[in-house]
Amino acid sequence: MFEKIVINFKEKSLKERFLLVIGLCFFLMYFVLGLILIFWKELPIAMEQKYRVVFGIVLIVYSFFRFIRFFNSSQEE
Repeated sequence: MFEKIVINFKEKSLKERFLLVIGLCFFLMYFVLGLILIFWKELPIAMEQKYRVVFGIVLIVYSFFRFIRFFNSSQEE
């Protein structure tokens, strides 16, 4: 499966590869931000711990939703 992704990546145009990299960066950004909100104890945002955990989980779920939607749309093209 990984070989198929690599071959498919090489067949994409420069614009499609750029959008792929940007999509992966945003996935990682939302995922890491969610983890930071959950695990960073001295976060400089005045928010209760339970709300930070909920918001972090929402960001992580949203990052996976974007990831799945992004790869489903790229496979259709």
